[in-house]
Formats: sequence, structure tokens, C-alpha cells
Amino acid sequence: QVQLVESGGGLVQAGGSLRLSCVASGRIFGRFNMAWFRQVPGKAREFVAADSRGDTYYADSAKGRFAVSRDNTKRTVYLQMVSLKPEDTAVYYCATSSFPCLVTIATMRSIDYWGQGTQVTVSS
Repeated sequence: QVQLVESGGGLVQAGGSLRLSCVASGRIFGRFNMAWFRQVPGKAREFVAADSRGDTYYADSAKGRFAVSRDNTKRTVYLQMVSLKPEDTAVYYCATSSFPCLVTIATMRSIDYWGQGTQVTVSS
């Protein structure tokens, strides 16, 4: 069993920055493929970014503004977000997958575990 706990969400003005964290418990973290998704009420959950032990993959909306990284010693994956826009407002979820393909992970078809989510609100 793996537990994922996100933190770091909050209210920020447009153009600001936030860093989300996700701490994982359970199996050997270094083997995890980690991903971030987000969801707005009434809309489908969408892919943001993923990391597979150093290889990264981003949604077009995240490229150039968001960066995913990890610290295996702290069992933590991060999502650094800069130049935030009101349309980035959503609940952000951390997820883990044992599937080795980041493109497949982005489709959510191979997610093993989800975190509870952290709210990010960007005001205009």
C-alpha cells in the first residue's frame, strides 16, 4: 500500500509562484514513477507533469512554467509552478504508477495510487 500526501497549495496572485510537495510512503520511492494532475469542479481531471526517475514529461499548458522534480532521500516529488495564471486554479493531485511509459501515465490509465489533492487558487 502506498500513501501520497500533497501540500503547498494556496492562494496566489496571477504571475506568482507556488511549490507543491507530495510525500510518499510504502514501497521503495526511488522506483516510483510520479505524476501530477489537476481538476476543476465539473471538468475532467487532466495531466500536468510526470517524472520517471529523472525523465520528465509535461502537458503543453505546463511547459516552460512548471517543473517536476524529486528528492528520493525525502520520498518527495515537487511541482514548482511559476508565472501562474487564473486558469491554473484547480485541485492538484499527486499520483504514482508502476508503468514505465510517461505518455501512458499521462492518460491516467496506469495510475496505481492517488493523493487527496491540494487546492491551488490563482487570483487575477
